[in-house]
Amino acid sequence: MTLQETAFSIFSGGSSFTPDFARTLEKNGCGTLVREEATTLQINVGKLCNQACHHCHVEAGPKRPEIMRREVAERVLEVLAASPSITNVDITGGAPELNANFALLVRESGRLGRHVIDRCNLTVLLEPGQEHLAEFLAQHEVEIIASLPCYTAKNVDQQRGQGVFEKSIRVLRLLNQLGYGVPDSRLQLNLIYNPLGASLPPAQGKLEEDYKKHLQENFGIQFHRLFTLTNMPIKRFADYLAQSGKHESYMSLLVNHFNPGTVTKLMCRALVSVGWDGKLYDCDFNQMLDIEMGVQTGQPPTIWDFPSFSGLAGNRIATGSHCFGCTAGAGSSCGGSLA
Repeated sequence: MTLQETAFSIFSGGSSFTPDFARTLEKNGCGTLVREEATTLQINVGKLCNQACHHCHVEAGPKRPEIMRREVAERVLEVLAASPSITNVDITGGAPELNANFALLVRESGRLGRHVIDRCNLTVLLEPGQEHLAEFLAQHEVEIIASLPCYTAKNVDQQRGQGVFEKSIRVLRLLNQLGYGVPDSRLQLNLIYNPLGASLPPAQGKLEEDYKKHLQENFGIQFHRLFTLTNMPIKRFADYLAQSGKHESYMSLLVNHFNPGTVTKLMCRALVSVGWDGKLYDCDFNQMLDIEMGVQTGQPPTIWDFPSFSGLAGNRIATGSHCFGCTAGAGSSCGGSLA
C-alpha cells in the first residue's frame, strides 16, 4: 500500500468523510506535530475588508465588525519586544491596512528590528483615505505579499469581484514606480496564486515563469516571487464545496495527495498567530476555526498570558482535517509551496 493509499484508507469506507490528520501523521512515521522555536508572528487585525472573495477562509468583507483594538495591538508589541526569536512580523486580515493600528504595528515592529510583511489585496491602496499607503509601505521597507489569483481579468474578477483585476494592475504599476518588485530592490513584492476551484495548485516555479512573462509583456509589471496556496476547506470555500457537491471529492483529493515530505516544513511549527481579540493560535486557519493553541493552559491562551513568544518549542500543535490542505502535493504555506 502506498503512502497516499494509507492516508486515504484511514477515513474512506462510507459516504461521510472525516479524515484524521493526526493518525495520518502517525501512519506515515511523521510522529506528533510539535512546535519549534517561533520565528514568525502573524497578526490578524480583523475581518474588515473592502472585498468579499469567494475563497476567503477569513470570511472577510466590508461589513465585518471584528477589528483589533488599540490596547490589543499595544500588548502585541510589548510581547514582541520581549521575544528575540521572532524575526518576521506578518500582518494580515481582512484588509489589514483598514485597521487604525496598522501604521503603529508597522512602525514599531520595524523599530524593533523585525522584518514586516503586509498581506495586501492590492485594491485597498485605492480606497478613499489610503492614498498615502503605498509610499508609507515603501518608506518602511515593508514586504508586500499581494493576492493575484490569475494573470487574466476573467479569472480574477470571477473569484474576487468585478473590476478587481483592472484595479490590481493599476496598483502593481504604482508599486513598480516606487521600486517594488524591481530586480535587486530592497522593496520586496511577491504575488499569491490560489486555484479558482476545487483543485491543487500547479507547480510553483513554472507558474511563476508564466506570471512574469504575461504581466511583463501585457502590462509592464515586475515582481519578485510567486507563492502558490491551496484553497483550505474551511469557511467560505467550504460553503462553496458543499453547495457544489464537491466537498467529499476535494477532501479525497487532499488526502490522496498527502506528502510526508512537507511535514517538517509546515509553517505552524515556527509561527504564532494572534487574533484580532488577542487570542493565540497555532496558525491563521486554526484561528478561523477557533481551534485553540496546543499549549496546556487549561483555557484559551491570550496575548496577556505570555510575557514572550519565545520558549514555545516542544508544545503540541492543534490539528484538524483542514491540515491536509497544507500537506497535499507540494504543500502549502503563507510562503508558498513546501516541497
